[in-house]
Amino acid sequence: MSYVGPDFDPPRPPRRSRRGPLTIAVAALVPGALVGWLVWQAVGDSGGGGSDGSVTQSSPSPPDTSASDAPFSPTTGTDDADVMEPGKSSSPSSSSTSRPAASGPLKGKVVVIDPGHNPGNFLHATEINRQVDIGTNSKECDTTGTSTNDGYTEARFTLDVSQRLRTLLEKQGATVKFTQEGDRPWGPCVDERARIGNKAKADAVISIHADGSGPGNRGFHVILPGAVNEGEADTRPIVAPSRELGERIAGNLVSATGSAPSNYIGDGTGLDVRTDLGGLNLSTVPKVFIECGNMRDSKDAALLTSGAWRQKAAHGISAGIVSFLRG
Repeated sequence: MSYVGPDFDPPRPPRRSRRGPLTIAVAALVPGALVGWLVWQAVGDSGGGGSDGSVTQSSPSPPDTSASDAPFSPTTGTDDADVMEPGKSSSPSSSSTSRPAASGPLKGKVVVIDPGHNPGNFLHATEINRQVDIGTNSKECDTTGTSTNDGYTEARFTLDVSQRLRTLLEKQGATVKFTQEGDRPWGPCVDERARIGNKAKADAVISIHADGSGPGNRGFHVILPGAVNEGEADTRPIVAPSRELGERIAGNLVSATGSAPSNYIGDGTGLDVRTDLGGLNLSTVPKVFIECGNMRDSKDAALLTSGAWRQKAAHGISAGIVSFLRG
């Protein structure tokens, strides 16, 4: 792409009577002008966005799904180009505190966020398919998760919402830990995810997911632990507080997003009790899962691939957690 250089008049043909002095003047003028033009062009090239009115070459617009998948900056809590890529972490390790807790109403509280699935799981079928003990029975270590019909993966979705949620909770003063942030090749397994929350003595744990049900099935639902007392699993002490956590999240998610509870699970309550999930069965602290919507339904997919909607969802989940922890 060419640029229009600085405005200057090229030297006119010299008159014979002034040939000698004018030639010297031109010789001095042209290099200086060219240097100025080159400096101007370099500044225009590096300025980005054409803010000085210069013309810059743009790439073709991406497909709608990518365009609506607005990146998120964990440092600002807003959509911007500095999105964290899978495989990179802002913290030394996935289960460590991401940043020092700020002052606020949740100071002293610990929240563990469990982004469902790992972006690298699909490359490690052997590892994630091995069986682990979940108390009631054995189950796969983990799965790859689902995706929209256009290929926006659940793992990518869960990391994005989780990072947004962390920013909001840290502003309230909470100490926030992740089970994974795409900073490991695969996993962790569901039993390890539970242990991370237990070891942190978390006041609340939220596992972020999106469903992969059939078209026409819409809405979110929050999964609560049922009473289990078998093997390594004993959820009886956490059933009641986990239900309260789930109810508060569900109510605030409706308010924040305008999305309705699931029309296919929970009989319109947006709540579902299960005893077959290792992440819940092995937890000793209040914990819930949330399926934020159905990635296989086109209308829900349009929401889940929207950065603006994901920010609203993070606000709703955060408000529910804050409400629960403040009592």
